Amino acid sequence: MIPVGDTQIRGSGPGYVTYGLIALNIIVFILMLTSNPQEVVNQYGVIPAEIVNGQDLITLITSMFLHGGWYHLGSNMLFLWIFGDNVEHTLGHVLYLLVYLAGGIAASAAQILVNPASTIPSVGASGAIAAILGAYVVMFPHSRVKVLIFLGFTFLVTQVTALLFLGIWFVSQLFNGIGSLGVETAQTGGIAFWAHIGGFVFGLLVGFLFRGQAERFDYGRG
Repeated sequence: MIPVGDTQIRGSGPGYVTYGLIALNIIVFILMLTSNPQEVVNQYGVIPAEIVNGQDLITLITSMFLHGGWYHLGSNMLFLWIFGDNVEHTLGHVLYLLVYLAGGIAASAAQILVNPASTIPSVGASGAIAAILGAYVVMFPHSRVKVLIFLGFTFLVTQVTALLFLGIWFVSQLFNGIGSLGVETAQTGGIAFWAHIGGFVFGLLVGFLFRGQAERFDYGRG
């Protein structure tokens, strides 16, 4: 299932921070392509062994704005575009940005905790976006997510609840994360599942803290 949209909060304006983050990620990726991508990843990606030793802590932030390829960038920005604005409208622009950044740091912390000796750089906005997904599923569990399903040579667009879609997403990350334990993988070529899990759990906590604010909106479930 590929998400292509969701039901909207009526009366809300654009998610300026969400759109800004998408634009910034795209700009940084294009700039990275014009230089030496691997050198940029090595310099600004999160390397667990260095973080554990108190080195290059700024990469906990810079790594969130780097991506390993067009698919990596595109899939992350798709999820942020679909789910980010509703959370932004609920939390407000400033708090939303802080949650996004803190979620990315929590995601990196989870990945480091699992493999603190790794010298492989990890990049991507996936952990920060996972935090937004965690907050979303708590705040808007009954929101309808529009999904694209391929059936052989044809496809259909249908709707499922956010609770079902993001629940399946999280369980898949959890199983893959458990399966990756003890396996050294290149995070720029593979997937940092524990970062996704850590970010999502952080987002769940944020969602429970601010769920009451979401209930103030006239939320469309159609």
